[in-house]
Amino acid sequence: MKGRWAKLAFTGALLALLAGCSSKPTDRGQQYKDGKLHQPLALVNQPNAKGRPVNGKDFGDQVGQIKFASSSLYSRQSSTYSAVESWLMAGADTRQLRQFGLDAFQMEGVDNYGNVQFTGYYTPVVQARYTRQGEFQYPIYRMPPRSKGRKLPSRAQIYSGAIDERYIAGYSNSLIDNFMMDVQGSGYVDYGDGRPLTFFGYAGKNGWGYHSIGKELIDRGEVKREDMSMQAIRKWAEEHSATDVRELLETNPSFVFFKPENFAPVRGASAVPLVAKASVAADRALLPPGTVLLAEVPLLDQKGKFNGRYEMRLMVALDVGGAIKGQHFDIYQGIGTDAGHMAGFYNHYGRVWVLRSAPGAGQLLFSNQQKSNGMLLSGNAL
Repeated sequence: MKGRWAKLAFTGALLALLAGCSSKPTDRGQQYKDGKLHQPLALVNQPNAKGRPVNGKDFGDQVGQIKFASSSLYSRQSSTYSAVESWLMAGADTRQLRQFGLDAFQMEGVDNYGNVQFTGYYTPVVQARYTRQGEFQYPIYRMPPRSKGRKLPSRAQIYSGAIDERYIAGYSNSLIDNFMMDVQGSGYVDYGDGRPLTFFGYAGKNGWGYHSIGKELIDRGEVKREDMSMQAIRKWAEEHSATDVRELLETNPSFVFFKPENFAPVRGASAVPLVAKASVAADRALLPPGTVLLAEVPLLDQKGKFNGRYEMRLMVALDVGGAIKGQHFDIYQGIGTDAGHMAGFYNHYGRVWVLRSAPGAGQLLFSNQQKSNGMLLSGNAL
């Protein structure tokens, strides 16, 4: 009898454990193999991860861009870059990071189980003309003068012509394309005259708060929360009138202005040209520019669903984003339609380790008091 009750108790405990595990979502790449983590960045030295980075060449190219574009940024992180490159050349075994003078700090993720949020962004290519003609009716604006402490007109006011025409850099054939370039913060414009594409870099905002049109569509019941993506927004726009599209976009009063540049590469906030899938936008309050990340990134199918597999990538924090805070990275996907396709789907989770050259190891550890206050060490700690 005692054995029977013990067996029943064990079975009940096992079922409870399985039920507890099954209640944790895994549909977007979430993992729980490391248990609960108790600090934003924890020194682990040997990441509990299999596989080697798939983008060693791209990482090397990204480091080369840093060295060429910003000697000061490169010099601050050069010891880490050199150590990572030596580790890559020796086979990139995660069990041997410490042998190459590297410390690995695991990020606790948005849920304290190591699940760091990944979204994606890209550089769109917008069709435009220098003058308003035919289907090309939607202005793209340069940054107008702005008085200190004062807002520029809202999006709705700008759509109604509140900005002087002198600041129009061209007219596109799609208001939603303009908005997507606005959200991405930069893009290339094809004026259709056979000349090289013109890079439109971020020049500034109008000073109004940002309101998500994706959330707006969810709240209206137009798109299901689980189906929301840039593709879903585009599909909605294709199925509605130009008036409906404009009304939706006007719910977001924030507006981005651009600076046209000829023969310019895509650059992040660090003024460094970006290499696709080897650079990310990150929160500078947590990680300073140039920080190296070893990331286990979930793989998606062509419909944006997690396919159950991951790949290891080395990436560098070189950009920022208004919505990129804390344990969240925006992965730069590249230029054009295919890059936009994947960027629009990404809202998934993976594990991330911050790599740093070993001298000074331990400076990223946080005191209980700092964590309880929600405070992070300054960027000088990395």
